[in-house]
Amino acid sequence: MRKWSTTALLLAGVLTLSACGSNNGNDTSNAGNNGNAKANTATASTKDGEKPYIPIISKGFQHQFWQAVKQGAEQAAAEFKVDITFEGPETEEQVDKQLEMLQVALDKKPSAIGFAALDSKASAPLLQKAKDGNIPVIAFDSGVDSDIPLTTASTDNLKAAALAADKMAELIGQKGEIAVVAHDQTSLTGVQRRDGFVNEIKEKYPDIKIVDIQYGGDNLKATDLTKAILQSHPNLKGIFGTNEGAATGVVNGVTEAKMDGKVVIIGFDSGKTQMDAIRSGKMAGAITQNPVGIGYETVKAAVEAIKGDKLPKSIDTGFYWYDKTNIDDAKIKAVLYE
Repeated sequence: MRKWSTTALLLAGVLTLSACGSNNGNDTSNAGNNGNAKANTATASTKDGEKPYIPIISKGFQHQFWQAVKQGAEQAAAEFKVDITFEGPETEEQVDKQLEMLQVALDKKPSAIGFAALDSKASAPLLQKAKDGNIPVIAFDSGVDSDIPLTTASTDNLKAAALAADKMAELIGQKGEIAVVAHDQTSLTGVQRRDGFVNEIKEKYPDIKIVDIQYGGDNLKATDLTKAILQSHPNLKGIFGTNEGAATGVVNGVTEAKMDGKVVIIGFDSGKTQMDAIRSGKMAGAITQNPVGIGYETVKAAVEAIKGDKLPKSIDTGFYWYDKTNIDDAKIKAVLYE
């Protein structure tokens, strides 16, 4: 919304723009603090004295994870006195829709932009357009195959998934058949969580065999995939779901196959369904990220980029293992979301 000051126009022709905005000890966070870091509270400003505008393009809205990221972004926007918008496609399969959103955001010539790529390669032309327009890009949650983003605020997904593999191995006695339901194979989060888990199993647990890897981040699709996996591998001892949708689908699939208690389920992210499954014993445990911290650090890094500050190559926002023994601990509750 643009608000015109008649006095300012008459005296100096000044335009003021007011944009809409607003692990068991295994914490690897440098930013941490659930997005409450106060390291540098100096605000950014544009050359005309306008409030900087930073559009944040996420992967979607269908999971509570993104609502928590939005919360952190809005917290930082208020603190650093910038305007943001936060949007994403309805599902994480809508790559074209996300690219349209990125194009619209770039057309507004923002001060900086935050971007979580659904497809790390498909977005390359638009990221180049941002670079050509001197618009700083901050990647979050999922990086891209490009050196254009000045930094990436995200979980160390390789290490986080490796921890999930260690927990799986422990719970199945370090032997037997397991499977993976990954949320996708185009984003870096999908690839890294799959590879972090698979590589850890292959390198450390010779008596565990990964018999199937399927892809479905939507809980309905993941449910069907899980039932198919169980039918093909009746001796399966465990399944890892790599995000909220995949993990929820695994729980539903195991339940519908009447295999509760017979298959160890480990998830990633949080959300009420996963938390309920852990409390009930249907899911053994999960890795949670720090979504509020991801949103906060994305906007904070964008502000620093606008000011011309040097940024680290990556900002590790941390991860934790949680299960029924620690789900209600204050440290864990602070990074869970329903």
